[in-house]
Amino acid sequence: MQKGTINVQTENIFPIIKKFLYSDHEIFLRELVSNAVDATQKLKTLASMGKVKGEVGDLTIQVEIDKENKLLKIIDRGIGMTAEEVDKYINQIAFSSAEEFVKKYKGKSDADKNALIGHFGLGFYSAFMVAKEVEIITKTYKKGGPTKAVHWECDGSPNYTLDEHDREDRGTEIILHIADDSTEFLEEYRILNLLKKYSKFLPVPIQFGMEKTSEKTGKKDKDGNDEYKELEKPRIINNVTPAWTQKPADLKEEDYKSFYRELYPMNFEEPLFHIHLNVDYPFNLTGILYFPKVKKNIEVQRDKIQLYSNQVFVTDSVEGIVPDFLTLLHGVIDSPDIPLNVSRSYLQSDSSVKKISNHIMKKVSDKLEEKFKANREDFEKIWDDIKVFIQYGMISEEKFYERAEKLTLFKNTQGKYFTFEEYKKHIKKTQTDKDKKLIYLYTTDKQEQHAFIEAASAKGYDVLEMNGVLDNHFINTLEQKFENSSFARVDADIIDKIIKKEDEQPSKLTEKDQEKLKPVFEKFAAKENYSIIFESLSEKDQPVIITQPEFMRRMKDMSKLGGGMDYMGTLPDSYNLVINSNHKIIGNILSEKDTAKQEELAKQVTDLAKLSQNLLKGEHLTEFIKRSIDIITQEN
Repeated sequence: MQKGTINVQTENIFPIIKKFLYSDHEIFLRELVSNAVDATQKLKTLASMGKVKGEVGDLTIQVEIDKENKLLKIIDRGIGMTAEEVDKYINQIAFSSAEEFVKKYKGKSDADKNALIGHFGLGFYSAFMVAKEVEIITKTYKKGGPTKAVHWECDGSPNYTLDEHDREDRGTEIILHIADDSTEFLEEYRILNLLKKYSKFLPVPIQFGMEKTSEKTGKKDKDGNDEYKELEKPRIINNVTPAWTQKPADLKEEDYKSFYRELYPMNFEEPLFHIHLNVDYPFNLTGILYFPKVKKNIEVQRDKIQLYSNQVFVTDSVEGIVPDFLTLLHGVIDSPDIPLNVSRSYLQSDSSVKKISNHIMKKVSDKLEEKFKANREDFEKIWDDIKVFIQYGMISEEKFYERAEKLTLFKNTQGKYFTFEEYKKHIKKTQTDKDKKLIYLYTTDKQEQHAFIEAASAKGYDVLEMNGVLDNHFINTLEQKFENSSFARVDADIIDKIIKKEDEQPSKLTEKDQEKLKPVFEKFAAKENYSIIFESLSEKDQPVIITQPEFMRRMKDMSKLGGGMDYMGTLPDSYNLVINSNHKIIGNILSEKDTAKQEELAKQVTDLAKLSQNLLKGEHLTEFIKRSIDIITQEN
């Protein structure tokens, strides 16, 4: 038996390891199973080169729980180790790395601490986060010489023992004596969930216990139905050849959909389409990204891309690895070139990550362009489902804006779709104002703003439907990009004032008439922060119209989405009460001698205007209904 003491200044590496990875202590299983996979893959490679004698046999990795003795075992039939290799790779490297780690660890932030695990070869020693003692029983694949199995044992102190063992089979068995404060890792459901989380797509079969299944007996029961018998079979928890590791030419559409269901078993909506990534130069990148139907709440979409490194799950938080807007996609990215366990700031400055990020963005935009050009009609059918994603990309990434500009669509209130250039031509004659500025009219709610849409349509104007969660931000981006153009919601002002036409109607009310009438309306408007404006409109227009200034409304809407103007959300809504000085009813209100009757009429037309903007509610709506009935009764 060999005994030794490692030259480590600290008394015990166990509490150090536990401390530095405590917040994520479950990853010990990922590290140990990944090591077993690596050992198995190395054996397969050597066998393919003819350097392993005999058949390699079954290479399934076993994960076992012995709850009674508080043991967790990870067993592989990979290349194994000799005593010299255990001394070199376990004792010398890991312990000396632990000492170096302790020096680096002091005074570091949490992000920096997490960055250190991959730099010090401490993957195996993550076992001490949950174990009070760890054993290794291992036998090398090599034949001849001192190749007897060896048994290594350590309780996390600098002291270890290394002795011979009678293990016959090649490979390695890691035995964890689970600590009293980590007994959760002796529960079957806990280990099963961790294996499914971290090892679901590892390239070597991993068995954890048994599962029940049933198969036909070949017999029929008395009712003529097939008889089944229950069986137990090894529970293999992973798919060793997931879709992203296969060639696109070997996969059918149903294969991609089936893999999506495997990734997201609780998501019952089919993806719209997918992109298969497969790059081996100048970096390694594989994966499949899916376009889901984007929900109104874009935060719900995040954390759906899973990052793997050689089929080992790393994280489902990929900010810093892909552009922010791409986090709305679903799917898998696998790249050994993405540094693991490092801070976000490091990732964002890493040249390989930047290249990968740019490549993914290019592939996404290429796929969108391909679908747009291949079948415009089909592209329009999915537009409402992918609009938010594309807008998000155009707002946040200049390069994506340049790529997506020609395929981005506007939809008007008639349900017709236009590219930017097509729509510009469509409205150029009718919606260019006297200053040669192109005016884009839009609605955020076809129902609530119906009267304004109708008024605009009656005058030959076209109205865009902009009711998406990001449309306010997107409009601001477009105003910066489009030359000599502006956007105005259809109820932001009187429609002809928005377009700024020169042929204004002559007013039937003099300035004195307006001054006389203004106090009558102020009695209702002052309480609700309405500004009274007289406009000489057509006699066919409404007697009173309520508009909401574009700038204030847009800023308030943006503040709700975190547009950097949170203070705007605390300001009261402001409206304009526009009185049509050419409408017959306004003339009647002016000439009415009975003050009570005059106020009643003014209140009625004001409430009608409020009703058209969905601003009349509760008690005020009840009063309006009663008053309307009284007016109808009086007239009859």
